[in-house]
Amino acid sequence: MGKFSKIKKVQQEEQETAQEKMEWEAAGAKDSSDDSSDESDDDTHPTTEQPEETRRRAELWTNRERVLVLCSRGADVRTRFLMKDIKDLLPHAKGDSKLDQQKSLKALNEIAEMKNCTKVMYFESRKRKDTYLWMSNVEKGPSIKFLVHNVHTMKELKMSGNCLKASRPILSFDDAFDKKPQLKLIKAVLMQTLGTPHHHPRSQPFVDHVFNFSVGEGDKIWFRNFQIVDESLQLQEVGPRFVLEMVRLFAGSFEGAVLYDNPNYISPNVMRREHRKGQNAYIEKQLAVKASNVKQAKVSEILAEKTVDLVGKEFDTQIPIADESEAAAQISAQIEKRRVRKKKTRETKYTGSNE
Repeated sequence: MGKFSKIKKVQQEEQETAQEKMEWEAAGAKDSSDDSSDESDDDTHPTTEQPEETRRRAELWTNRERVLVLCSRGADVRTRFLMKDIKDLLPHAKGDSKLDQQKSLKALNEIAEMKNCTKVMYFESRKRKDTYLWMSNVEKGPSIKFLVHNVHTMKELKMSGNCLKASRPILSFDDAFDKKPQLKLIKAVLMQTLGTPHHHPRSQPFVDHVFNFSVGEGDKIWFRNFQIVDESLQLQEVGPRFVLEMVRLFAGSFEGAVLYDNPNYISPNVMRREHRKGQNAYIEKQLAVKASNVKQAKVSEILAEKTVDLVGKEFDTQIPIADESEAAAQISAQIEKRRVRKKKTRETKYTGSNE
């Protein structure tokens, strides 16, 4: 029994030591948590101001529009610089790599969703000559296809005007936008796409430039960017500048039914073909005129020359000669006889008919 009692005592001592270790560990954990909480309280006091500001600004930032700006492969230099200028003017714009032309345009909707964007501006280049601009609302549409004319970038123009990089613009529209339904829809799309949201984190609380949209001949839209110089509201152009000609208006985002088709639109390929035809016809006409002029000049030169008819003077037998010899008279008589004989042989012979 003595051995068992010793074993029980050893087991009790081990249990007591294990309990003491557990109590000491729990106490140390409480002390460390208290110290860390004190330190965290000290650290959070100065940083509580920043979350409050961001939270207040996030509450005011209700318009969460973001624009995806990209172009297709094979775009020329001027199109790429125009895209860069638009990105600099729009603080709520996001970029992406060039889109392969073999892919469908519907892939832009998926790219916009991945980038958390609600609008898309896609510059499509064809034959390294023609540039098309697609503006689309990713969620429900619509989407508009424009042909871009007369592109001039900021570096190309070198205007005297200047504006802040992330300032909010004023959008100025012509009165003609309210006269036609298709222009009203275009106006709404331009306002939602190019208008910088209020209280955007990347925007600055300044308004120092104006986006001007005016309607020209054939419902072409002229875009200009002006700086507001001072309180007198004097304007100086900054750039870029370009002209948009609407091709079609679709109900969905890069798909759907055609809501409007511009009857005044002529494809650049057709224009180039007609220009080549007209140019060739003009060249052919000019060559024919030149050939006729050369021919007429040669004829006039030949007619103007006075040549002596030596053959008529020497061999004309009808001219009377005063000093005609007997030999010459005999030769002329023989020639006349031969002529008479030929005339007799040419007369019609009798065929035996009574007619």
